[in-house]
Formats: sequence, C-alpha cells, structure tokens
Amino acid sequence: MKKALILNKKTMARTNNHLLNGLKTSRGKINKDFVLKKRGDKTFISKYPDMSNVVPSTLQLAYKDRFMHAVAYAKSIINDPVKKIAYKVRPGSTVYHSAIRDYLENN
Repeated sequence: MKKALILNKKTMARTNNHLLNGLKTSRGKINKDFVLKKRGDKTFISKYPDMSNVVPSTLQLAYKDRFMHAVAYAKSIINDPVKKIAYKVRPGSTVYHSAIRDYLENN
C-alpha cells in the first residue's frame, strides 16, 4: 500500500489508504486536526483550517443573520403539518429549500 503523496508544500496530500478512501469516511473532519476532501475519485487530506483570527465583515454578518432567519422560517413551515402540505414547492426542490429561497427572495 502506498503512503500519502505530498505534491508540494502548498497543496493537499493525496492518499491511497483504503481506510480513508472508504464510503463512510470519504470526506469530513477528523477531530479538528485534518480534513478529508474528495476530488473526483481521489481523496486528499489537509490541515483543518484555523479560523480563529478571521473577523467577518459587517456585510457577511448581515447575510449570516438573514440566512439564520430564513432557516427559522423554513423550519416553522416544515414543523407545522398544515403549512407543510399547503406550501407551494418549487419543481425539483423540497419544502424546506423552497421556503428558504422564498424568504431570501422576499426579505
């Protein structure tokens, strides 16, 4: 079995480890130490990003707040069976995603 191949210092390491390429662990974080990423049929492992020094802008905070309200609206729709049945669903979408999109378009 091949070890992880480091392409260069600024890129992710590619792995051929069958434990990391498995179906259940093909992507995601490992204890906030590493992140597994899939690109096509290849699995890459990289360092977990340190976001502690990142300060979001005022506009980013506004969009985050707006999306939080959209999610709360969508959850209120799907948690009420009467509203959920009566809600107009967009083609190829779910009630939840349609409600989020409707909220964002109207607010």
